[in-house]
Amino acid sequence: MIKDGFYEESAISVNSRGESRLYMAFKVLAIIFFVIGIGGGALLSFRIVVGTVTNEELDSMQRTFLLVEWFGTLLILIGFGLICWFLKNRFNISYDYTFVEDEIRITKVFNGRKRKFLTTLKSDRIMQIGWVDSDAYQNALRGLGGKKIIRCTPNKQPAEGKEMIYIVQSTTLGKDLYVLECRRQLLENIVFTAGRNKLERK
Repeated sequence: MIKDGFYEESAISVNSRGESRLYMAFKVLAIIFFVIGIGGGALLSFRIVVGTVTNEELDSMQRTFLLVEWFGTLLILIGFGLICWFLKNRFNISYDYTFVEDEIRITKVFNGRKRKFLTTLKSDRIMQIGWVDSDAYQNALRGLGGKKIIRCTPNKQPAEGKEMIYIVQSTTLGKDLYVLECRRQLLENIVFTAGRNKLERK
């Protein structure tokens, strides 16, 4: 069932093309805001050096107001740039599942490039495995004690040929519930190593 103890696949957004465009749009906007902000800061520095802003013809209140206006505008531009930069990471997200021997390594991928390791699900700590569209899933949710589920898929519904499954894993602080979107082969690998008694009856 498990070929060389290794198997991997990805959960990719069903709207990855559109989200990829949104990712790039926010990235470009962020760069534009940063460039304008940095350019404005350089211009302000130049004006201060040559004495335009600190000209004796301007009283202290006028100089202060002008400086506050300039710096305020620059901070707003840079702030918008930072917001766009962080917002871009909400689009075109995918998840890689790597099954090795008796564990599943889950990695979050941003726009197909930047990777962030999330967690490892170990077979000996798995308490329950099942399908999200089952009554057992609702029972598992109630057993979390208010903790949030950990979604490791960008989709609300499974893509063609895949299933939405959940895995309950024990932790030092209780248990966590993970939602994965995978093909039947990954599910069979998990069940094979964790134990068939961990799989809910469907």
